[in-house]
Amino acid sequence: MSAGPDVTDEPHDAHDRDDRALLRAHLAGDPAAFATLVTRHRDRLWAVALRTTGHREDAADALQDALVSAHQRAATYRGEAAVTTWLHRIVVNACLDRIRRQRVRAAEPLPDDLEAHPPRAAGQPHDAGEPEAQVLARERRDRVLAALAQLPPEQRACLVLVDMEARPVAEVAEILEVPVGTVKSRCARGRARLAALLDEDRPPDRADRADPADRAAPPPGTAARPPASHPRGGDPA
Repeated sequence: MSAGPDVTDEPHDAHDRDDRALLRAHLAGDPAAFATLVTRHRDRLWAVALRTTGHREDAADALQDALVSAHQRAATYRGEAAVTTWLHRIVVNACLDRIRRQRVRAAEPLPDDLEAHPPRAAGQPHDAGEPEAQVLARERRDRVLAALAQLPPEQRACLVLVDMEARPVAEVAEILEVPVGTVKSRCARGRARLAALLDEDRPPDRADRADPADRAAPPPGTAARPPASHPRGGDPA
C-alpha cells in the first residue's frame, strides 16, 4: 500500500490541476506543484497582505513567511476548507503577527494598487496634469488606507477580507478561525471607527474653505438682514 497520496491519475500539466490536486502532488514530491499553486493565488494573497499590514516591506516579509510556512505545513491541510481559505488563514496570521511585533512605526500607509499609483512623500504635490477626478480618487484612497491602518489588527483583517476582498463572512470566519458573529462584530466596530476617522480627516468643502469675512459681508449697497432668531426678527423694521 502506498504511504503517500496517489497522483498517478492527475493531469500531467500542473496548470490543469485544481488546488487540492496541486497540494497532494506537492506532498507526493512534485517540485513544481507548490510553485504553480502560489503563482495561481499570489496576487490575491499579496493584496491581502498589503492591505492588512499597510506597508509594502512588511507585506512582502509577511507573505514570504506565510508561503514558507504553507510549504512546510502542507500536510496539516485536512480538506475541510478550500485551499485558498487555508492559504489566506496563514497569510493573515503572518500579517497579524508582524503587526503585533511592530505596532509603532512611522511610515505612511501605501495604496493597494502600488504599481499603478506609487505613493507620494508627505507634502509632495500631485502632478499638475493629473485630472481632478483622479486626484480626488487617490486622495480618498489614501485617507481610507491611512484610517484603516489605525484600527486594531483584528478589525482591520476583517474589513480587508469582507469589504475589500469581498469574501463571504462565513469564509472569513474560517480564515480567522473565529465565530461568524465575531467577524460581524469586528466589522461593525471597525466600520464605525473607520467612519469616525474619515470624518475627522474629511477635507473642508468649498463653503468651509471660504474666507469667513467674505461669507459674513453683505452684498454691496445692501444692509445686513438680522436672522429670524434675532430679537428684531427676520423682516426689516
